[in-house]
Amino acid sequence: MHTVVERELELELILSPERRVPVPARLGYLSDDPYAVHVTFHIDTRNPVYWTFARDLLVEGVFRPCGQGDVRVWPTKTQGRGVVLMALSSPDGDALLEAPAAAVSAWLERTLRVVPPGTESEQLGLDDELAQLLAQ
Repeated sequence: MHTVVERELELELILSPERRVPVPARLGYLSDDPYAVHVTFHIDTRNPVYWTFARDLLVEGVFRPCGQGDVRVWPTKTQGRGVVLMALSSPDGDALLEAPAAAVSAWLERTLRVVPPGTESEQLGLDDELAQLLAQ
């Protein structure tokens, strides 16, 4: 049986130091895809924007800057509250998003209870599949 851990929250798209746009988003984690987190951004279009990246990247990014290339994550403070910034780059453009650190951390803790760090490969059932292949 697979578990889904989801959290709806409002992020802010930072367009400039003075201009921010609220972006409703959904964080998703699937125990049968244990290494990844999925973020769905519901922007003012009929087609939401989907991003998938390593759960480890988001876990580390809550505490210290990490990532390179398409996804970078780091903690900071805005108006006295802890936030997590995510810089996303794609051929379609770049985005800098701000998420409340407490909400992201609470959601990540739930994912880590479902699939503890270091046990991800057990979720994939690769050992069972390999044993079946070798038995044939």
